[in-house]
Amino acid sequence: MTDRPSVSFAKFAMPGKGTVIVLASEGGGLGKNAKVCDPEGVLARAFEVSGFSGKLAKSVEVLAPSGSQLDRLTAVGVGKPDELAEEALLKIGGAALAAGKSASEITVVADVDGAEIDAGAAAGIALGMLLRAYSFDKYKTTNRDNGNDKPAKKLKISVQCADPSAAKKAFARAEAVANGVVLARDLVNEPANVLGPVEFAAKAKELEKLGAKVEILTEKEMKKLGMGALLGVAQGSVRPPRLAIIEWNGGKAKEKPVAFVGKGVVFDTGGISIKPAGGMEDMKGDMGGAAAVVGVMHALAARKAKVNAVGLIGLVENMPDGNAQRPGDIVTSMSGQTIEVINTDAEGRLVLADVLWYCNDRYKPQFMVDLATLTGAVMVALGHHRAGLFSNDDTLAERLFSAGEATGEKVWRLPLGEEYDKQIDSKNADMKNSAGRMAGSITAAQFLKRFVKDGAWAHLDVAGTAMGAPLDEINRSWGSGFGVRLLDRLVADSYE
Repeated sequence: MTDRPSVSFAKFAMPGKGTVIVLASEGGGLGKNAKVCDPEGVLARAFEVSGFSGKLAKSVEVLAPSGSQLDRLTAVGVGKPDELAEEALLKIGGAALAAGKSASEITVVADVDGAEIDAGAAAGIALGMLLRAYSFDKYKTTNRDNGNDKPAKKLKISVQCADPSAAKKAFARAEAVANGVVLARDLVNEPANVLGPVEFAAKAKELEKLGAKVEILTEKEMKKLGMGALLGVAQGSVRPPRLAIIEWNGGKAKEKPVAFVGKGVVFDTGGISIKPAGGMEDMKGDMGGAAAVVGVMHALAARKAKVNAVGLIGLVENMPDGNAQRPGDIVTSMSGQTIEVINTDAEGRLVLADVLWYCNDRYKPQFMVDLATLTGAVMVALGHHRAGLFSNDDTLAERLFSAGEATGEKVWRLPLGEEYDKQIDSKNADMKNSAGRMAGSITAAQFLKRFVKDGAWAHLDVAGTAMGAPLDEINRSWGSGFGVRLLDRLVADSYE
């Protein structure tokens, strides 16, 4: 929630003062424009003394370098010049922002020995800086220092590059995506007493300012639709559920939309199958999937994407009061299929079951991708560095994997199959909502598959990546905003 840095682009020139960041290839090579900023070659000595070799995102600085009026001259490593892909550029930008420390003005000289930094690459470096600059400190009233060495006033960033005009144009798109990531991070970081289902829906409604169409369904409307699975989760909370539907129509008229569906459990106690107290505070982030959907819809609308897209988020709170559903209850979903609730803490799939069915029934989209902090089992399998990917469509799965590799929001495909599907059969209803610990992420995905019919669908289990993931060069926040850049790239590469 910090002040967003301002970013501008300029032609190469020797900065007169302030903090300057130059880029060094692996081996310590500097481009000709970077060397202009170091007239007496002080960096060469610094490289030798510090052992700096230009490895990706590593840095070395010289304070008050001789031969100039600069306050600080810092070199950030870019690794091998022929490996400067999108993820590397973002990391370079994040490392550059960190290297700037408490400076109020930073100049980045986007010049690399052995590689051409085009307008898109310059914009990518700036995007990495924006993402790194984020912190959530709105509730701190005394010590607002989060360890980012934030400047006392709004940071100004100037990126020197070969084509400033083209870089500015490329950055406009990147900034729209960055704002979507920031929105998703803000939503995940907000405490549940501030962000309930009604308040979350109001945040989605704000996308109308960007030209999106937003519809909010209440408990009464969902009851008429027969959403017994979603409403069963919500019945234990005094806070009413909501279903937010966000439409962006930037494509051809009557062209089927792409669809994103998010699990929005604003707080998950586990219900009657209550969770242990230790770490339960993190369950304010159990709406990370819904946050990503709002974030990507923001990005698409803000950059005026040439696609028809719809985002749907089921918003509930899972609480254990006297009206909460019990283990053993049987609910009827919108699809008409009945579900025996074995474990009330397996609630996200109940919410998604009705939202997926509604999405498919109303929009008949080109594909559906749902995102959910669904299972702890996916973290056992993949840790915090990749989301679990399940899909009934090889093309969609491959496109998601490629988008993940490009953006650094990586996924890994896990299996679906009849043998797993049998594990969720119930002797009392059409299915049960939990098959126990074994293959927990897979059986959860098999459950969702029963509500998507035959259309192309993918499920992303983001339990390990949406919140509490290890801090890195472009994210210093508990809420990561994972999924926004991934899905924006999926759309940009394959559906616009």
